[in-house]
Amino acid sequence: MATVSVSQLKAGEKIIENVQTKRGNVLFMKGRIVLEKDIEILKAFLIPTVIIESKSNDSSEQSDEPIADEPVNSILPFFEQYTKMLNLLRKVFISVGGSNFPILEVRTQLEALIRYIDQYQILTFSPKSYQLSDFLLHNSIMVSLTSYKLALWQGLPTKDLMPVALSGLLHDIGNAKVDAAILHKPKKLTPDELEEIKQHTVIGYNLLKNVAAINEGVKLSALQHHEREDGSGYPLGIKGDQIHLYSKIVAIADMFHAMTSDRYHKKAASPYLVLDQLFTESFGKLDPHMVQTFIHKVTEFHNGVLVKLSDGKIGEIVFSDRANPTRPWVNVNGQIINLTMQRNLYIQDVIQK
Repeated sequence: MATVSVSQLKAGEKIIENVQTKRGNVLFMKGRIVLEKDIEILKAFLIPTVIIESKSNDSSEQSDEPIADEPVNSILPFFEQYTKMLNLLRKVFISVGGSNFPILEVRTQLEALIRYIDQYQILTFSPKSYQLSDFLLHNSIMVSLTSYKLALWQGLPTKDLMPVALSGLLHDIGNAKVDAAILHKPKKLTPDELEEIKQHTVIGYNLLKNVAAINEGVKLSALQHHEREDGSGYPLGIKGDQIHLYSKIVAIADMFHAMTSDRYHKKAASPYLVLDQLFTESFGKLDPHMVQTFIHKVTEFHNGVLVKLSDGKIGEIVFSDRANPTRPWVNVNGQIINLTMQRNLYIQDVIQK
């Protein structure tokens, strides 16, 4: 082993002793392979040195050891299944409208992915090799997984969990028939283009309505995921109890992921800012009880979680006010920042949960 200065630490080196903050919280566990961002975190917490595996001991191993945020064997199955789902969904979007919708294959692959859903963290998940042209595909998968979790948190019966996940996966299927030039337009849509985009809901329902192996809630989610509680949504302007339960769940997941992902016409927003907006939208637009459940569950962090603030500083959560779940108290180098009071700041990213 060797003790090295953080300023001399390099990505790819292996930490062999736990690194603790000045408050005694474990910053990095022993065995962690250092990433570039880890060095930034160590400097932010004024950690002077770390103990790493010495060069002489690991020369035969280190070159073959992958650099990852988590143990590779715990995350690879999830990403393998995610990639398979992505490739299958791409084929579905290309061929949709034919006589044989591959619903059994889609359901089987979705079940294989959900088997590893414990590896999916809504606030911090980021698809590997994200391409703007694949936004709809990634969004569909993330909405599916998030909808499944929200249904679970809401206490829906087991029989509804997979249909809810399918609802999220297929909610945007109608966009497969919308002009790609409009979907990929980098500027604000014209009124006519916006009306064409809105037709994806009706198109999606028509594509799914004759698929016998999925229930009506899945089909209605394609039609209703842009409907709102106060009747201000589209395509039918229905409200409240007229909107299917699955559609209400998918609407929350879809809004969150659409706003936290890079798109052609808009950059991704901070998940915490989006949660604040979802809370605002819950008044009249989205189901308020579901929104509150969603916000409380995705921000249910233990003290010590590392976050990056909007001013670039890195700190750790030391207190979470359940009345303001998106604005905890954050310790930045010994200074306590109460985000409830300091409204000019917000959490930009969750670095380590």
